[in-house]
Amino acid sequence: MNIILFDDQTIRQNLLPFTFTRPVAQIRVGILTIAEKWQEHTGETVSYLTQPYLQEKFTLHFGMHNVYINGAVCPDESLVKAITQLKIGEALYHQDTLIALNGDNLELHELEGLLQQATVRRANCERCTLIRDVWEIFQFNGQQIRSDFALLTKGRQSRPVGDKHTIVYNAQNVFIEEGAKIRAAVLNAEDGPIYIGKNAQVQEGALIKGPFALCEGSHVNMGAKMRGDVTVGPFSKVGGEVSASVIFGYTNKGHDGFLGNSVLGEWCNLGADTNTSNLKNNYAEVKLWNYARGGFKNTGLQFCGLMMGDHSKCGINTMFNTGTVVGVSANIFGPGFPRNFIPSFSWGGAAGFETYQLRKVFEVAQKVMERRSMPFGETEKAILSEVFAQTQAYRVWEKG
Repeated sequence: MNIILFDDQTIRQNLLPFTFTRPVAQIRVGILTIAEKWQEHTGETVSYLTQPYLQEKFTLHFGMHNVYINGAVCPDESLVKAITQLKIGEALYHQDTLIALNGDNLELHELEGLLQQATVRRANCERCTLIRDVWEIFQFNGQQIRSDFALLTKGRQSRPVGDKHTIVYNAQNVFIEEGAKIRAAVLNAEDGPIYIGKNAQVQEGALIKGPFALCEGSHVNMGAKMRGDVTVGPFSKVGGEVSASVIFGYTNKGHDGFLGNSVLGEWCNLGADTNTSNLKNNYAEVKLWNYARGGFKNTGLQFCGLMMGDHSKCGINTMFNTGTVVGVSANIFGPGFPRNFIPSFSWGGAAGFETYQLRKVFEVAQKVMERRSMPFGETEKAILSEVFAQTQAYRVWEKG
């Protein structure tokens, strides 16, 4: 079975700004990205049917037996079994959303035509987890940490804590990968599992409550408070207080300050004492900027913080309003609360914005990525250039 993870166009629009720079299936929720979940569940290598400007980086491979799976779907055993039983031309649905299709070498726009002839099978609604909106990334994170923890640790033995000054509660629900280092910390896995990835570090005085995932090469800094339902993606650093949040990877929130009910993309940096509000003063439901409707959308949630796209950064003491959306490659600084929708390639803060020019964006991105021994080449430049063009209309000051 050759698995091709495709972008559902409606869902992709709702998951911007994160899907400006990645296919839907590259979103991290739980310990793993959605694509990594499919690989672990099936043992198959996956590829992507995504936007043309992303296709060079996230490649597409056709095989003799192609199964197209919605990149927003988080797998479980029953769903994988149902998909493997599909015959050619048969499709699996969750309500009105296509989950999977056993088909030939289709382009994205050709899926709809074949579906008109396909036999409809419906997935079990209770067991199908779809990431349809940006806030669902943190909303479903605890559930997905539990699921990924069971998947990754089945039949395996955890490395020992190896530090007499570290306190562990419910040790059977803690898994430590090779090379991880923990010093004088508290790991409380009574309410959910704690996963410490390969070569990760938990420094002195850190307090960690599960569900929690610290991925490969990442650090929890001294005195940090991880309050549960938190994922720190690979090669990231976190400090201060973090609750119900997902950091995709290669991102630093290394200092004091609160991050709650939030999602940070890759290559972001939060300056010291940056704080996110995740609750309105009047306790009203939070509305978030939604690219699909070109306006604000009610999340139905009382708690919702910051959504920050890749390569965006903020200076020290930045204060984000409840329900703020920051696009790709924005640079935010200065006193006061900036607006709660900050377009991609914005430079400024509460006092106003100007355009963060591509030349400067490239210079910074190259320096940041080189620090992690990652190349910033023509493919990355082309992606950011395309996002710059696609998001021009949101930078309203350019029209003046």
